[in-house]
Amino acid sequence: MTRAERETAYVDYVTARRPHLRRVAYALCGDWHQADDLLQTALVKLYVAWPRVRRSGSEDAYVRRILVRASIDESRRPWRRERTTEVLPDRPAAEPTGVEERSELFDALQDLPAQQRAAVVLRHWLGLSVAETAAELGINEGTVKSHTSRGLAALRLTLEPSEMG
Repeated sequence: MTRAERETAYVDYVTARRPHLRRVAYALCGDWHQADDLLQTALVKLYVAWPRVRRSGSEDAYVRRILVRASIDESRRPWRRERTTEVLPDRPAAEPTGVEERSELFDALQDLPAQQRAAVVLRHWLGLSVAETAAELGINEGTVKSHTSRGLAALRLTLEPSEMG
C-alpha cells in the first residue's frame, strides 16, 4: 500500500467515524471543547500508528483506548482541578504574630518534652498528617495523637493568660 493510499484510507476513516468518536469523547469528559481536544489528540496518535492499526483492523478500539487514556491524563492536570466561582470565600488575612508572642511560643515549645515538641511542630507547624508524623518520628499513630494532645494542653496552660489575676 502506498503512502497516498494509506492517507486516503485514514481520511476516509476519520470522515466516517469522527461524529461518533466526538460523542464518545464528550461522554468521557462532559465538555464539548475538551471533547474536541481529546479527539484531536486521539486522531494525531492514530495517524502515527495508522499502518499498524489498519492492518489489525482495530481502529475504533485503538481510538477509544486513546480517548480514555487522554481523558484520564487531562483530568490529572492541575488546571483541570480548578473550579471557577462567583463568590470568593471571605477570609481575613492572618495578622502577623508579634515578636514577643513568637518568642513566648518558642520558649513554651522548648519547655515541652522532646517527643511532644516534635509531634506538635510536625503536626501543627508543618501541617503533616498523623500518619506522616508517625512515620517521621518512627512511632505509631496513637502515640502521635497522645503526644500532640498533651503538648497542646501544656502550651495552652503556659500561654493562656491566667484567670486568677
